Amino acid sequence: MKRVFVFLWLILLCLPVSAGALTFSGHLTQGGMAVGKTEPGTRVTFQGKALQVAPDGTFVIGFARDAAPTGTLSLRHPDGTTQNKTLSIERRQYPVQRIDGLPQNQVTPTSKADLARIQKDAAQAVAARKYDSPLTDFAEPFIWPVTGRISGVWGSQRILNGVPKRPHFGVDIAAPTGTPVKAPAGGIIRLAHNDMFYSGGTLILDHGHGISTVYMHLSKLRVTEGQQVSKGDIIGDVGATGRVTGPHLHWGMHWFATPIDPSLVTPAMPQPASDKK
Repeated sequence: MKRVFVFLWLILLCLPVSAGALTFSGHLTQGGMAVGKTEPGTRVTFQGKALQVAPDGTFVIGFARDAAPTGTLSLRHPDGTTQNKTLSIERRQYPVQRIDGLPQNQVTPTSKADLARIQKDAAQAVAARKYDSPLTDFAEPFIWPVTGRISGVWGSQRILNGVPKRPHFGVDIAAPTGTPVKAPAGGIIRLAHNDMFYSGGTLILDHGHGISTVYMHLSKLRVTEGQQVSKGDIIGDVGATGRVTGPHLHWGMHWFATPIDPSLVTPAMPQPASDKK
């Protein structure tokens, strides 16, 4: 099904857009990313937020985990005509995941030093996700940054060492330490940090218009802040740094400050060579 979605996405992106026309590709669902295309020069807002529109009329919207069932999209075309559209946002159900065996100070930190470090880490991540660059790499199909066993899904309610915590805003992919991590789409590295409290070796990659992806628990970073990368470039190595129980990649995605589900913008996970028959 995801392969069909990617094929249709490519077709839609190649279609010409006439005055007043509006097309969408992607997922109008909680945690989804929808790429819109309208007449070039159109001003677009979603729920009152002004969106950047590329010269060819492309824009993007991300929907929160618990987004309301509808949202209002408003367009003002170059000729002055306006268009309002109510978007229906599909509801999702999320599983509960229990993880035990974590260091207790990483589940409920109490020391002033740890709390200050967590606050500093969070501020850096927030700053890296504020970019509204004109890049449009988000509009191309993404690839998986690494292949392996999915050990954690996006949106799940996490219970850590018996303590309910915030939802899991990423896809966890278990793979051996040192496994190369690829850029799933082109962009610019906005954050490269070797040792964050929770996420260890961490990268944030800007794909344009507020869409960014994050890579956590890396054993090695292979890029630097400000570096431009292309889809498929090696950006780091899988590791077990930060709050983990074993080596894996936590792959997350945001539309500005809104977490969205990266598994919805990729085809089916490629099967590791060792598992093929």
